[in-house]
Amino acid sequence: MQNDKQPDYHPVVFRDRAAGYAFLTRSTATSEQTIEWDDGETYPVVDVEISSESHPFYTGKARTVDTEGRIAQFERRYGGGTGQGSTG
Repeated sequence: MQNDKQPDYHPVVFRDRAAGYAFLTRSTATSEQTIEWDDGETYPVVDVEISSESHPFYTGKARTVDTEGRIAQFERRYGGGTGQGSTG
């Protein structure tokens, strides 16, 4: 492989502003913004909209689907299942 073709892999802080959560990892992502981390070093920071700290699947705050309400709405709209099929 050619060394000059490889992307720069360096420490980067990813920050989830919605959850107030940030973590330091290595990435090829770049940013003009920087942040001083707990170790006293300054790293580029990338703001993300959602992370495992704010995603409903990981936090357990996912919406529950109201299937009973959907079935009742379907039956009101198209008639409640009075038969098992056509008798014709």
